[in-house]
Amino acid sequence: MVSNKLPVNELVFKIKTDFLRSLAHPTRLAIIEYLKRGESTVGQMVTDLGLEQSGLSKHLSTLRQAGILSSRQEKVSVYYTIKDKEIFDVLRPIAEILKRKLKESEHILSGLGKM
Repeated sequence: MVSNKLPVNELVFKIKTDFLRSLAHPTRLAIIEYLKRGESTVGQMVTDLGLEQSGLSKHLSTLRQAGILSSRQEKVSVYYTIKDKEIFDVLRPIAEILKRKLKESEHILSGLGKM
C-alpha cells in the first residue's frame, strides 16, 4: 500500500509555503500595513484602500485563515486587527533586503551613464 502522507520535513515546507503564499499579494500586504495602525472595519478599509468589498473580503479571509488577522463582529460591522504583531518581524527584513537590492541597482545604473 502506498502512503499519501508527506514526510515530516516536506509537510513543514508545505505549511511554510502556504503561509508565505498568503502574504504574496500586493493587496494583502497593503491590508497588513494599513492595519499596523490598529483595528478597522471592513467598510473603513473599503473607503481608505479604495477596494471593492467582495475583493477585500476574499483577501481578509485568506489572511485570517493564515492566522495573520483576527476578526470580531459588533452589530453589523466586522472589525479586523493584526493577530500577531510578529508578522512585522517577518516583513521588516524583507523590506531591508529589497532596499539593499534597489541601492545595488541604482549603483549599477549610475555607472551606465559613465560608459
